[in-house]
Amino acid sequence: MRNLIVNADDLGWTEGVNRGIRDASRSGIVTSTSLLANGLAFGEALKTAKLAPGLGVGVHLNLSDGAPVAEPESVMSLLDGKGSFASGPGSLLLKRARRGLVLAEVEREWDAQIRKVRDAGIRPTHVDGHKHVHMLPGLFAIALRLAKRHGIEAIRVSLEESSLRAALSSGGKHNSVVVMRQGVQARGLKLLARDAREQARRAGIATTDYFCGIAQTGELTREGVELFLRSLPEGTTELMCHPGYADEALQKSATRLQASRQKELEILRDTRIRNLVASQGIRLIDYGYVTQEA
Repeated sequence: MRNLIVNADDLGWTEGVNRGIRDASRSGIVTSTSLLANGLAFGEALKTAKLAPGLGVGVHLNLSDGAPVAEPESVMSLLDGKGSFASGPGSLLLKRARRGLVLAEVEREWDAQIRKVRDAGIRPTHVDGHKHVHMLPGLFAIALRLAKRHGIEAIRVSLEESSLRAALSSGGKHNSVVVMRQGVQARGLKLLARDAREQARRAGIATTDYFCGIAQTGELTREGVELFLRSLPEGTTELMCHPGYADEALQKSATRLQASRQKELEILRDTRIRNLVASQGIRLIDYGYVTQEA
């Protein structure tokens, strides 16, 4: 059996992103999403989740954008001079190497993020990381520990399958420089966290068999998705995506994923893509099914 989770990251970023994820679930192939507890549109995101009862909702653990959920004075090593997160994965990795990142504060903040989502009435299907920050050395173990603490039974392992990356990157027009740079980042994660699935197995936390979407972040093409679907292996695969509408709030926010979100939304709702999923006998699931079969 070939199972596919299509996970839309960044629920809660803006109202336009929320609407895009809702529409990609209602009339497209998106089956799962990841909620930013500190997102500016968190309240609207909760309404989105309720309006899409078949949509699995996970927690998008964040250390890179926005304000903390925990009390700022309790997580000072994670913040800039303005009291906000301001470190991408590369900066966090460097800070970790220099012992400037206090792991107890990471755990405190992520615990607060998960609690906020749960207290809002969401039962998370899984955890993953904004910009894959949960995959950094020392941080994956924290994410696993928090998943166990909160009864969350699955975690994303952001180790991109090479053959699926090649399929997804084929055909169509995309920025080859961006795809190449992101492909290097994907390979870097494999080196940093190559034993992540084994760690999760030992912790009793479920994962998918395969994952894809890093190299093509913001550069998804219809042709690439079609070949990806035809290349899907037996087992369970997660495809990460970022659909949304480019509303004014998104345009003002600190993300390079702007017009690309609407393009992805169109691809994910395309009738040919939906028909191809059906004709290939692919079963669309969310992370809840992964835990049932683990």
